[in-house]
Amino acid sequence: MRQKLARVIGGVAMLALVAGGTACSSGSDDTASGGDACGNKIAFFGALTGPSAALGINENNGVKLAVDKYNKENADCKVELVPLDSQGSPDQAPGLAQKAIDDAKILGIVGPAYSGESEAAGPLFNEAGLVTITPSATNPTLAKQGWKTFFRAVGNDLSQGPGAGNYIKNVLKADKVYVIDDQSAYGAGLADEVKKLLGPAVVGSDKVQGDGKQTEFSAVVTKVKAANVNAIFYGGYYQEAGLIRKQLTAAGITAPMIAGDGVNDAAYITSAGAAAAEGTILTCPCQPAAEARGTFKEEFKALNGSEPGTYSDTAYDAANILLAGIKAGKTTREGLLEFVKGYSGEGVAATYKFVEGGELDPAQVKVWAFKVVGGKVVPDQEIPKS
Repeated sequence: MRQKLARVIGGVAMLALVAGGTACSSGSDDTASGGDACGNKIAFFGALTGPSAALGINENNGVKLAVDKYNKENADCKVELVPLDSQGSPDQAPGLAQKAIDDAKILGIVGPAYSGESEAAGPLFNEAGLVTITPSATNPTLAKQGWKTFFRAVGNDLSQGPGAGNYIKNVLKADKVYVIDDQSAYGAGLADEVKKLLGPAVVGSDKVQGDGKQTEFSAVVTKVKAANVNAIFYGGYYQEAGLIRKQLTAAGITAPMIAGDGVNDAAYITSAGAAAAEGTILTCPCQPAAEARGTFKEEFKALNGSEPGTYSDTAYDAANILLAGIKAGKTTREGLLEFVKGYSGEGVAATYKFVEGGELDPAQVKVWAFKVVGGKVVPDQEIPKS
């Protein structure tokens, strides 16, 4: 998943790009080579239904805002948003990727949202030359596949994992930690990074099943209780994390749970119950939504009827990068890919410049800790890099 940043961000530069280009002009190179300047599409690829849908909905709503604003400013040359609901499943990802590839009007993808589905869909997008910008898939190996079409608008788990580990070590000062993961590309990868940083402080570890396949966790709860730890780290998504936290609390285990961005959503509190969730620490390579620059928060709420959630802002920025390219006349897949490759600008969440492997420039990456307080996820602190 899910990862952010010198969020010294001002939507000004990005929005100026979107507003000031000339996509509808018939003189662009792409149009001259056969691209149709109007009637084009971008897609959101992520979970909109299923056990991991909350985070995907956060992101899709950010993309919706970007497209809505763009179309109001370019009423004679609109872009259509295509939702591709993966349910967070790597098994569904190849079919959805092919569906997007077969629609010649889809020029770019915001997503895939999760690391597992990114692994499954990435080779297809690369072969088709269809550019993707993920707002949240954080597994570091995604940038090492040689895909020319992969870009990441957040930091990866090489920043988030050590950030979570440093919080456990330096803020919680925990010296006996139990690490659990859901065996997904995201969850296992993040847990491994935490274990590397904590070293001998990790006194036990275990694996569970994600994707809604497991709801009873008595075996791991028994192991955690026997280890008598003072912190528990979970790598995975919010549904299982909530159930584990609920069952740990029921067993009398009060050690705090720390988890990554896949759990950083109010749906975790629903899953765990407010009392059990209280005090949980949730990390994210992202800033608090309230830190987003400009009028993003107000505009998001006006359109969607809810506050922006985790990765709503990076999804909005990813969409605006694609829309800026379309506005600039890059209305073929090849042209838009080249535009993104050379992009540099500010969004509401970060300053964006892509480096080797489509990664966000590391200088822009920050990791935040959030905390469950009074039944809500609230910002706690930015975590120092070391």
